[in-house]
Amino acid sequence: MITARGLVQTFETRQGRTRTSVTAVDGVDLDVAEGEIVGFLGPNGAGKTTTLRILTTLLKPTAGTATVAGYDVATQPVQVRRSIGYCSQVGSTFSGAYAGDEVVDHGMLYGMSRKDATREGQRLFEQLQLDGLWRRMPKNMSGGQKRRLDIVMGLIHRPSLIFLDEPTTGLDPQARANLWGHIQRLRGEQGATVFLTTHYLDEADALADRIVIIDKGRIVASDTADNLKAQVAGDLVTLEVATDDQVATARDKLGSISADLEVQGRSVSGRVGRAGRAVPGLLRELEASGVTLESIEVARPTLDDVFLSLTGRTLRDAEAAAEAAPEPEGVPA
Repeated sequence: MITARGLVQTFETRQGRTRTSVTAVDGVDLDVAEGEIVGFLGPNGAGKTTTLRILTTLLKPTAGTATVAGYDVATQPVQVRRSIGYCSQVGSTFSGAYAGDEVVDHGMLYGMSRKDATREGQRLFEQLQLDGLWRRMPKNMSGGQKRRLDIVMGLIHRPSLIFLDEPTTGLDPQARANLWGHIQRLRGEQGATVFLTTHYLDEADALADRIVIIDKGRIVASDTADNLKAQVAGDLVTLEVATDDQVATARDKLGSISADLEVQGRSVSGRVGRAGRAVPGLLRELEASGVTLESIEVARPTLDDVFLSLTGRTLRDAEAAAEAAPEPEGVPA
């Protein structure tokens, strides 16, 4: 459904009389199969949003090629747009129109009859917990309700390929869980392909068949969540000892099975391969050495650990940095 080769996007920005060329996407290769749910991870400054804009024909690439639903994004943008659904980060509804009218008009732009668009829109309203809001204007809706309305707009014409750009931002936990179920039904019942960008790692872990991570404009990983987490060197074992004088012994004993140690106060932590096998022996050695533990925790690798190992920063830190330095905006070079 999506094939990209060597995508490059540069922007020309200006500060006073100084012009600077910034490369936001730097040679991206990407493949998404029919019926696949792909989670696209990375901070805004990494090129995630720019790549999405190229694939949805909102931006022409500086170099490289991409086909979406069988059509070239540069030379056949109209055909691409007819084949996809798109829910952007910023939303697309007009605040002064009735929600139902917006949805029906959007469906009719895709060739649906008013009757079919109304029936499908009301079905989606019910599934996405927008019951009773058909005749309400978006300006009178909560942030979460407007976000769900944006999603209805992207799904009204039953597209076979759906781009969802951080769709659950602003949703409460119940609404998030409801949307997760709906995304899974889109694939299960309609055979839809879903390209999902998100900064919620649990969301990517739960929904995506495959995770693609982009950093500094390049794809740095593409695999299942389980396989990516397996690449992280071991489980994180954290020991908290009872007294300060026991820290050195705990560090030495844990250091015998872990080469990557961190000590904070009375807490000693390190990555341990096959921790389930190693920890019982570690506990016996600590007890024999007179070390009293207040607690011990063993944590399996997470997607945030994967991101840290690949980029040198956690996704949470990267998102915070992106707030201060978002993806460049300017004139495409």
